[in-house]
Amino acid sequence: MDTSETRETGGEAEPEASGASEDSEASEASEASEAKPRGWRRWAMDTRPLRIPAYRRLWSSTIVTAVGSQLTAVAVPKQIFDITGSSAWVGAASMAGLVPLVVFALWGGAIADHVDRRKLLLITNSGIAVTSVLFWVQAISGLDSVAVLMVLLAMQQAFWGLNAPARNASIARLVPESQLAAANALGSTVMQTGQVVGPLLAGVLIPVIGLPELYLIDAVALCVTVWAVYRLPALPPLGTLVKKRAGVREIVDGFRYMSTHKVLLLSFLADIIAMVFGMPRALFPQLAAETYAPYGEGLALGLLFAAIPIGAVVGGLFSGTFSRAKRHGWMVIGAIVAWGLAITGFGLSGSLWLAVVFLAVAGVADMVSMVFRGAILLSAATDEMRGRMQGVFTVVVAGGPRLADVLHGSAGSAFGAGAAVAGGGVLVVLAMLVLAVAAPALRRYRI
Repeated sequence: MDTSETRETGGEAEPEASGASEDSEASEASEASEAKPRGWRRWAMDTRPLRIPAYRRLWSSTIVTAVGSQLTAVAVPKQIFDITGSSAWVGAASMAGLVPLVVFALWGGAIADHVDRRKLLLITNSGIAVTSVLFWVQAISGLDSVAVLMVLLAMQQAFWGLNAPARNASIARLVPESQLAAANALGSTVMQTGQVVGPLLAGVLIPVIGLPELYLIDAVALCVTVWAVYRLPALPPLGTLVKKRAGVREIVDGFRYMSTHKVLLLSFLADIIAMVFGMPRALFPQLAAETYAPYGEGLALGLLFAAIPIGAVVGGLFSGTFSRAKRHGWMVIGAIVAWGLAITGFGLSGSLWLAVVFLAVAGVADMVSMVFRGAILLSAATDEMRGRMQGVFTVVVAGGPRLADVLHGSAGSAFGAGAAVAGGGVLVVLAMLVLAVAAPALRRYRI
């Protein structure tokens, strides 16, 4: 029985031999003392993974790109809207980026399992940087071509799809298993912070330096990322996979592997439940214009979009309260139920400030869910499959909210925005509880 099967059935590892050395015992005692911090360290973010130089370099590169990537994420739709004056074109561009992201994330996961992940990160980060330079060139040249923007966006998302599985799968090779949740909390907090700071910074910079320079800043930031990745240790495949090519068969093998490891499949299903039924962002404009109009439509819309990321950042900063938990399955179940309850409360809120509080609570729950779902994917999958599992994870994370936009948009038009949001939250709670009862593999999973 491999280690993933042991964890999935709730089995425990065999104890060490009685003749363990004193150094080993001292090391275990030191680790135990770190696992039970005192004072403020009990609730503050667990920063132990940052003591590992290789992980610290990977994490540091994420800090730079978290903000830089959001500058481009704001600049592209802004430029398309300036050219066309149409939100429909902005939506079409988003879908143009989704297709290559899905395709190349699945393929990139297979590649990440068959090559040195450090080299793949170098190539893909360089590709993203070059794409940002091309964004800058078309902007300063005054080309004003939506077609060119959509092609560049597709290129960028393709490189990102190749990059994300390798980056996420590498974490398990850089930090010990007991610190995977803490490492995920550190990375997720940075990304969520970027989603708050990046758009705000873009809004401040566009009137001052102009839109083209946002692309240039992102390109420079990505050069820093390339340097940080260059300093990582080699991360070649374990075993003989380096001799195989990464094609359709390898992608299919990844799905077959996932189908035989229930806890992996269940972690994806849990995220789909939370996002498809419970992500109400498509209804934020309607709620801002109707329910919260007395507060000012612009203010309401900004607060609604910012509340979940802000809550996630707060959850990350206080992640020491949960990141050391061993029962990862129960943490996922509890977090998604809490997400559903918070979304239900948001849907029933007539006050903007109460709505923001509920969304912020949902953001905290989402951070907890992200941390432990990510840890499950890294610990339950063997190294030769981690890239492919991260590829599927990327697709689920990207596709779930977009499916939610369609579902909530339709339900909001039919039943009203508030009822659609609250109903979605109730569905999350019910579906997650049913899954928890029907799937003991998720409840039993622990490290």
